[in-house]
Amino acid sequence: MITKFLTPSFRSLRFFSSPLCSFETLKYSSMAEVEKNNVNAAPVSDDELYGFKRQEMYTGTLAGSVGPYGRHVFLCYKSHETWLPRVETEGLPQRFAKSFKDRRADFAVKTNLTVCGGGESDGDVLIFPEMIRYKAIKETDVDAFVEDVLVNGKQWTSGVQEELSGSFVFVCAHGSRDKRCGVCGPALMEKFEQEIGSRGLSGKIFVKPCSHIGGHKYAGNLIVFSPDSAGNVSGHWYGYVTPDDVPAMLDQHIAKGEIIQNLSRGKMGLIPEGEEAVKEENEHKIPNGKGVQVEKKGFTGGCCQGANGVSCCQEQTPEPVKKEATIKQNWFRSIEKEELLLGAAAVGAVATIAVAYSIYRKSG
Repeated sequence: MITKFLTPSFRSLRFFSSPLCSFETLKYSSMAEVEKNNVNAAPVSDDELYGFKRQEMYTGTLAGSVGPYGRHVFLCYKSHETWLPRVETEGLPQRFAKSFKDRRADFAVKTNLTVCGGGESDGDVLIFPEMIRYKAIKETDVDAFVEDVLVNGKQWTSGVQEELSGSFVFVCAHGSRDKRCGVCGPALMEKFEQEIGSRGLSGKIFVKPCSHIGGHKYAGNLIVFSPDSAGNVSGHWYGYVTPDDVPAMLDQHIAKGEIIQNLSRGKMGLIPEGEEAVKEENEHKIPNGKGVQVEKKGFTGGCCQGANGVSCCQEQTPEPVKKEATIKQNWFRSIEKEELLLGAAAVGAVATIAVAYSIYRKSG
């Protein structure tokens, strides 16, 4: 056995061996040289670890990574730089998350809740695809707001409903939740603002940071709400978006309503009535990257942000499987087993009688 002794003050590593091994001393010229070599090693940048040059870029399957849902609610709250990893566990987001959990079963359509950058607009609520806004909702207002607007589909009697115009881009920049979003998100927002300004589109296209929407590995992640050629608004999700893709987002998707297929994750939408929800277990399907997605079994939505049952990437507990068919199957199996035993017994009895009769005749 070789025993190694090492102390920080020694400039050599000494190995004391058994009689089978010779004594050996390895010396470093100096600790300063070792430190110099470490310093000279090429540093790995945040972009290579967490940004657009990371190894996992473009390795995942984007299509089908968004679950079906029919409405998206964005709550404006503080700066994205101050959000907790689970932003829905504090203040106004926490109150909304609890109300969503309590009334989720009463919503007419599956609804996602996501936090977006606030500041002066703290408490504002943006609702898509309706393209409406309610301003400055307080914690004491949340339950009544959810009841009136999201459950009953009415205007909120305690606030003024405003119509939104233009296009909205929500970029996941939730750095405290995942550093990939923290590196990619702000870079994308900066590029959007530059391109929007150079095109003279300020006031027509609005870019806001948002909390985690699911799929850390797909960063940069963003959702675009923009009218199509028919004037219909639908949230379209994109992943692996880089600053180089921003001009196409503006010129192709927002200006022309054309989907950028290679970056498409799917869009907000519900399964049409009469369509088989699941053709195979856990199947996802988006025809040509544009169609309505087939729902994944047990999946509860598209965004992903945390606690209190609001997370749309949190899977619900599957309903108990009905046991009627299993019971019948076991019953038939039991009958088959009994019939087999009876048949074997009958054959055995006949054989016994035949042997006995043969012996009787020989003895006679």
